[in-house]
Amino acid sequence: MKLWRDRLLLLCVLISINALSVSGQDIDVEGVRPSGISGPVRKAQPVESISDSTDEESVPAASPARKASVAKSSSARSRKTRAKAKRSAASTPASIEYTSDGIPKTGAASVIVVDANTGQTLYEKNADQTRAAASTQKLLTGLIVAERGFLDQPVTVQQVDTMAEPVKLNIKPGDTYQRIDLLRALLVKSPNDVARCLARDNAGSVEAFAEVMNRRARELGAVHSHFVNPNGLPMPGQYSTARDLSLIARAAYANPTIRSIVCLPQLVFRYANGRTRELQNTNKVLRSLPYCNGMKTGYTEAAGHCLISSASRGGRDIIVVVLGDSKARVWRDSSALLSWGLWM
Repeated sequence: MKLWRDRLLLLCVLISINALSVSGQDIDVEGVRPSGISGPVRKAQPVESISDSTDEESVPAASPARKASVAKSSSARSRKTRAKAKRSAASTPASIEYTSDGIPKTGAASVIVVDANTGQTLYEKNADQTRAAASTQKLLTGLIVAERGFLDQPVTVQQVDTMAEPVKLNIKPGDTYQRIDLLRALLVKSPNDVARCLARDNAGSVEAFAEVMNRRARELGAVHSHFVNPNGLPMPGQYSTARDLSLIARAAYANPTIRSIVCLPQLVFRYANGRTRELQNTNKVLRSLPYCNGMKTGYTEAAGHCLISSASRGGRDIIVVVLGDSKARVWRDSSALLSWGLWM
């Protein structure tokens, strides 16, 4: 019993040290603050998502240890430890496998790797298969808003803008924001109400904005896509392909405004009432792969886990589109393909 108690105490100490180390690194250095904000910012919970589960996962806070837990039998602890280890092993993805040509294998339904500068296709897998794009199509929404310009102009939220579930930033009717602040929130945290607000502000309605999206997509050569809304929520007749999304991503990558946003690990959003909220970027590859510099995540049940990602190294710029992947593999597959493209 004493041995188990000592081990439990050691584990608590290690956890505490790790927590202190993490909190010490959590400094708002790379985040972007709206104008007029200074000093420390309260770190709020990330925007939670059902339709875009590639967002940061919400981890419940640990409850305080109770004295009764110390009195558990060693056999009960052993069973719990074995069960936890089994769950962890099951959730850990297998190591990367490669084709005979040295290309990383993926479990995604559709994949394409392109040179962002030349447009050359370096690798593809079912790249012309029509699929739901989920929130990755917000990259086109953001591109259209950025290309129109006047990003310092005010946008007043209307009631119709808030009719979007489940990922919301909870902007309120009557509130006014600068267009650039809404664009940043859209591309970093992917709220659907912000997408609707920017679309209505741009074209008068979501339906009219969808026409703008389709027209701009055709101009970029993305002729096998059709968009119905600005946020990627499932709708009949809405689809794209990995190749089309790579064409859209190349245009977004070449846009300085988009590039300056999608690379942000986090940003501070200030609500109209003065409250501030720190938003973490939904793109986990951005934090795990040093060369990654964007771009956009997406998830719905119909689309699976999707990610458009970009990376740069030594003058070489790579864009990877992964559609229909699993939650356990999407980050690893995208990272492996980005690295392969940079070093090939």
